Amino acid sequence: MGLLSPSKISATLIAIIILIVTLGFFKDERLNIDNLDLFTHAPTHWDQSSHHLLPGDKRILAPELEVCAHYSPRYWQDFPAECETAVRSVAQQPAQISNVQNKTCSIKPQGWLRDQLQLMADGLAGHEHDFYHYVIDNPWLGGTSEYSSLNEAFPYWFNGLVALAYGLDDERLKTQVLGAADYIVSHQQLDGWLGPETDVSTRNFWARYPLFLGLSQLVEAEPKVRGTVPAAMFRFLDLMHSMLANNYQGYVAHSGDNFDDQWGRSRAADMILALEWMYEYDSPGLGFPTRPDNVSQLIWESMQYFHEQAYDWSYWFSDGVYIKDDLDLYPVEVTNQLFPFVHGVNAGQGLKAGAVIRRFTSNDTLLTSTRNGVDWTFTYHGTSSGAIIGDERLSGLSPVRGSELCTVVETMYSLSYLYHALGDHSFADRAELAAFNALPAMTMPDWWAHQYIAQPNQPVSHHLDKAPFWNVNNVGQTFGLEPNYPCCTVNHPQGFPKFLSASFVRNGDNGIAHALLGPATVKTTTRSGVNVSIDCATNYPFNNVLYYTITADRPFSFSARVPSWAVFSGTTFSTNGGSTVPAEPDPSTGMASVNLPTGTTILVYRIGAIVRAESRANDTVAVYHGALLYAFPVEGNYSYTSPANYPPGSGAPDGAHDWTIVPIVPWNIAIDPSTLVFHDSEDRDNQQLPNPIFQESAPPVNVSASACEIDWSLQDGYAPNPPLRAQRNCKGGPFNVSLTPYGAAKLHVAELPTVDLTSSNATTSKG
Repeated sequence: MGLLSPSKISATLIAIIILIVTLGFFKDERLNIDNLDLFTHAPTHWDQSSHHLLPGDKRILAPELEVCAHYSPRYWQDFPAECETAVRSVAQQPAQISNVQNKTCSIKPQGWLRDQLQLMADGLAGHEHDFYHYVIDNPWLGGTSEYSSLNEAFPYWFNGLVALAYGLDDERLKTQVLGAADYIVSHQQLDGWLGPETDVSTRNFWARYPLFLGLSQLVEAEPKVRGTVPAAMFRFLDLMHSMLANNYQGYVAHSGDNFDDQWGRSRAADMILALEWMYEYDSPGLGFPTRPDNVSQLIWESMQYFHEQAYDWSYWFSDGVYIKDDLDLYPVEVTNQLFPFVHGVNAGQGLKAGAVIRRFTSNDTLLTSTRNGVDWTFTYHGTSSGAIIGDERLSGLSPVRGSELCTVVETMYSLSYLYHALGDHSFADRAELAAFNALPAMTMPDWWAHQYIAQPNQPVSHHLDKAPFWNVNNVGQTFGLEPNYPCCTVNHPQGFPKFLSASFVRNGDNGIAHALLGPATVKTTTRSGVNVSIDCATNYPFNNVLYYTITADRPFSFSARVPSWAVFSGTTFSTNGGSTVPAEPDPSTGMASVNLPTGTTILVYRIGAIVRAESRANDTVAVYHGALLYAFPVEGNYSYTSPANYPPGSGAPDGAHDWTIVPIVPWNIAIDPSTLVFHDSEDRDNQQLPNPIFQESAPPVNVSASACEIDWSLQDGYAPNPPLRAQRNCKGGPFNVSLTPYGAAKLHVAELPTVDLTSSNATTSKG
């Protein structure tokens, strides 16, 4: 019995294509939603016999090699020598994946979200190309300024700015992006290498990961680059494949190499994700140049190479390995060995690794490890605002410890990808929690300054006498141009723009779904070809009513995600002014659907919500209403200086400052959670929100509580852990406090000690 005949292979591929068209694929890195599908029930993957020896496939091997079917094709080093050639010839034939080409469609921001993106464009993100050394004078653009031998500053900046420029349709930013892309492509080295490294010993693939994610976005958004940019990407692919085939050159460091390979190996899923994009968009109809016939095989094998030597996140996300305690309690020898997994930014990026890899390995065990990883990361190392506590390294749950801004934006991206790829509604809930709370809390309202590290309890932002962090300096929690390490200066702009690009998805054959809620518009087609326009006007998450104007040229199904915190009895749809009907969410995805007719429909989606007090460590609570975290806002005195390394006259714009914020009111309070009451303005459903919205007193919502001052003072310049319950003695009578959205309170106490004040009466007000 020999290999399958060509006719049988063709029949097999046809069956595979039918399966793929039926189930669809998730896409990501989107400025549009062409070919972006939502899997709502059974998670799907590249389940193709042309790539995997599935049950019953022994027949394709010669009888003497049937033993080879018992081995996984993911790790060639595990095969008997006699199997490798036979298995490679069958298991790695490129699949012919069907792409349905649709009209280009764009997701655009509305309301407060557009205001935020415009503030970013008018602030630091939109002006780094004008003055910031690590962008304008970067080696990628012919300069000499770089903060790391990894040469990652420019790719970080580019990856975020593409999404911002095209999300806003901002011509000035587009000019920056297109000029940078043109320089990169026109300076591609003769052997195909993209980047400034000319010494082979320093060539490290890592910085190409964010570059390729940015380039893939650009190709989808900008037709004028669809000839030059893909050609450069595929030239690089040829070189990359040959390097990987040569004992993983440029990926795994060997004797004589001059680079640290842990970053590329722990973040390999990002490059695999970009390669999946290249694999799926192997279509001349999208403007790609003519390529060799074997390009799909090169992509597939490159993904395999990256996977073979990547740090295995499924190992880390397994019982008995994952550390569920404060890492400070473990010997440094243990935590150092685990550093690729416990580094904060790696942890954020690694959340999606299993889902990315599963797409081409069909390894369903990665479903469990991925879900464990997300659950454990936030349960044992997460903040109340949706971030990961990792001041360079995971630590535990102390509100003294910090969350890095790079980690926040990478976590948002990973969680939105996971929702698209696996469909668990909890991933989308977590993505929104980070987007509406952790991210805006770490930037000044005008987006000209940001923090490197944010603390859940942060009543002061200044030069600390002694930093409580694992490896962050004494100004890491101040707002400035580049507090601590410069990576967050160039990487933070991806946050809101990529959140926007992930907000709408296709849902099945005839549906469009609002996956990540917020004010936005989209024009697209369903997979069945229905032309749809959706305009969502809302102040969500500052209220919980979303107004949709939806136009379709044929009937289709519209879905909106129901967050897990929603009160179902108050969560409804109404169309064209008619009576309300319950929104009945799918228990897995959270999607609630309504069938809409041809023409224009006005749909109102209301989400019921109540105040929630969720327990945190040491008898503290975090207070929520809807998707917003509420914190005690600490009124502060703001002062600023010129940015470090950018004195007056250096070319830094007038808006660039380094800030010091010190409290001018007591911050050391405890609250009685039984007294929490939510308050909003009378017309908050329809009113135009202030701009900027994430500044003190701007949000039209608050939560009141009874509180008292307790013995709790600064230590080494920061707020230490709250006193234990037995040591919480009120220093005076109770009073009322007003808790405001966390993202607007740059000085804040978010994980609040609790006391019982039911026997007293509030007499004064603070906050």
